[in-house]
Amino acid sequence: MQVDMDDVKNISETSLTIRGTRRRTTVPKVIVDRLKLKNGDKIRWILFKDHSILITKVK
Repeated sequence: MQVDMDDVKNISETSLTIRGTRRRTTVPKVIVDRLKLKNGDKIRWILFKDHSILITKVK
């Protein structure tokens, strides 16, 4: 997936935690604040054939 850096607002990295069948990751604070995410909000993960991922807030 080609990314135009002029369109990028933020780049963040987080770690994945796997314990048994549970998988968790932390949403960066800047993302939570910008998208106004609240407890219980849903996030959609879209995996492309080239293994890139798009993550969006479900409206």
